[in-house]
Amino acid sequence: MNEPTEKGVDYFASAATAPLHGQNESILRPPSFDEFVGQKKTVERLKIMSGAAGKRGEPLNHILLSGPPGLGKTSLSLILGAEMEREVRITSGPVVEKAGDLAGMLTNLQEGDILFIDEIHRIPKTVEEYLYSAMEDYRIDIMIDQGPNARSVRLEIPRFTLVGATTRSGLLTAPLRSRFTLQTRLDYYGPEDLLRIVTRTCQILGVKVDPDGGHEIARRARGTPRIANNLVNFVRDYAEEKGDGVITKPIAQAALELLEIDQHGLDEMDKRILRAIAQHYKGGPVGVNTLAIAVGEESDTLEEVHEPFLIQSGLIQRTPQGRVITGKGMAAIGLEASQD
Repeated sequence: MNEPTEKGVDYFASAATAPLHGQNESILRPPSFDEFVGQKKTVERLKIMSGAAGKRGEPLNHILLSGPPGLGKTSLSLILGAEMEREVRITSGPVVEKAGDLAGMLTNLQEGDILFIDEIHRIPKTVEEYLYSAMEDYRIDIMIDQGPNARSVRLEIPRFTLVGATTRSGLLTAPLRSRFTLQTRLDYYGPEDLLRIVTRTCQILGVKVDPDGGHEIARRARGTPRIANNLVNFVRDYAEEKGDGVITKPIAQAALELLEIDQHGLDEMDKRILRAIAQHYKGGPVGVNTLAIAVGEESDTLEEVHEPFLIQSGLIQRTPQGRVITGKGMAAIGLEASQD
């Protein structure tokens, strides 16, 4: 077990003890590149890097994975650890509050280990500067004491690989971003790949699902494997309580309607956002902070959770003046595009 911090939060966890979002998530993670579905360009790039580094007997170069949450950034880092036969240490940006936190993590690494920092854009800028020398020169200089007694101590650290994950790559500073050898983005999944993920999840969980039932879950999963797996878990429960345990199309439709997830994958908050723009602000533009107040949600949640899917689906547009609903977005909530 890793020693906890004073705040009761592990600095990092090994691949076997990585924090899970649900009790089944660990067994659902693909163990290798061959079993990882989708993201073909990113997977190919990582295969090349890990294969070449393995042949040279060197640690991987630093990698930045960006994209919306739930698309497989953590899974890919664990696969890299398995491919390189190295331990993966997992932490998140908000946990690293001061230079001492970072130094504690780095000095506990072994040669070739992978340090995975989720939401790396949330690392304080004062701490981020210490990462520069760690990533390039594998050393870190920290200040001890203050005033006349202040002195700098240089800590040598093993050669390691930093895998950073971010949902908002635009918030990363240019100096940090430039230190990653590979910068690659994960995109939303298509219905075919999601259907493969749903089918695989059902097989692992021992759930019977027919093709139509699996397709119904896949097309409402917002292009996100994590959401697809969560839906499978709920639909499985529904099938066991209301049916014979088999996920059919009618069972999947009834279960997802109970969750208020429509055929486009929109949940109640998505629809509330669209209605607010259309009805309260006459289609927009409206600023994100004003919109957040109108729907009773944090602006960060709107920008990181709801907006990416709504924008990529063509339901809203982000303009310099604010958010604007599209004709497709109006239709999604049953309104005419020409409504004032």
